[in-house]
Amino acid sequence: MELIIAELSRYIIVILFALYTFYSYRAFIGRAAGNNEGVFRAQRVLIVMLHLVCSAVILVEEKEIKYVVLWALELFFFLFFTKIYQVFYKGMSKLIWNNMMICMMIGFIMLGRLSYDYAIRQLVMASLALGVCLLVPLFIERFTIWEKIGWQYALAGVLLLLLVFVIGVEKYGARNWISIGGFELQPSEFVKIIYVFFIASLLAKRTDFKSVAVISIAAAVHVGILVLEKDLGAALIYFVTYLMMLYVATMKLRYLAAGAFAGTAASVVAYQLFAHVRVRVQTWLHPFADFYGKGNQIGNSLFGIGTGGWFGQGLYKGQPSKTPEVIMDCIFTAVCEELGGIIGICLILICIACLLMFIAVAAELYLPFYKLIGIGL
Repeated sequence: MELIIAELSRYIIVILFALYTFYSYRAFIGRAAGNNEGVFRAQRVLIVMLHLVCSAVILVEEKEIKYVVLWALELFFFLFFTKIYQVFYKGMSKLIWNNMMICMMIGFIMLGRLSYDYAIRQLVMASLALGVCLLVPLFIERFTIWEKIGWQYALAGVLLLLLVFVIGVEKYGARNWISIGGFELQPSEFVKIIYVFFIASLLAKRTDFKSVAVISIAAAVHVGILVLEKDLGAALIYFVTYLMMLYVATMKLRYLAAGAFAGTAASVVAYQLFAHVRVRVQTWLHPFADFYGKGNQIGNSLFGIGTGGWFGQGLYKGQPSKTPEVIMDCIFTAVCEELGGIIGICLILICIACLLMFIAVAAELYLPFYKLIGIGL
């Protein structure tokens, strides 16, 4: 019986997810006419059905009542926040919201399959984060200082990034984590938002060469601190974000070209200066050259994605735990191995749909400050 359920669920999950992805792009066709409410309702129904099917498989495999509770909590999370966000965010994009929620629900499902404790932790963190975000419209409407305190954003961001040198811990060659009360977090993740506000605030006021030079130096300080932490991935994200926001604010190709040249040169320097960067580049180029050493994670990830095929091996039928750090760094591998390559492709397409909507929303904003925030985020 369990085998029949597992086999049927593989195809049902793929069909539901493929239909959801189809509706994500169908929404673009009716966007101008504003007749997408039926599409958004269909997406929400598909999310609930997908979550139900996957949770049923998990319950059949685990045979513990706590997984019924987990399913109920996750369902409540989805329904509650979907309803309340439409009250607090009057003009929100329902397509972006639905796409965000299906990605979160897939995350909950895979964490529930891999680690019940991690699934609970993720649910708590997501609930707290969405709860805090409910306050954003209230603060924006009641206060008008947000675009006036650009340098204060910069100072706060730099101080938070420097915090890791005081109470930080090193992981995987980078000193970019701090631990508070048992929770580990990366300050750079929170500073990303402050950083975007800092750039938007200053570029919305002035874009002459002198102002751009000063703002660029301040942005470079953020990137430089991340380089000193050896968090080069975050440094790259910060750099590209600034470059794109600068181009949108000025519409000058020479800034884009200069930034691309500087970024390329910095990458070559980083390769020469940092041993762990050289190791990662070589592992990316030749993941199977040191399969039981440095290439173990990438190698097992590729094997996992490959063995999943188009329809996946089914929940609990794969071996995602063979990939080191599968929960933290390689959850996409677990998704492809057990749910299938089709769902992996659909996830990428959903992310692209989100990106297109982010750009569309930002383009519709009139005030430069908010337009730059939209592009930056």
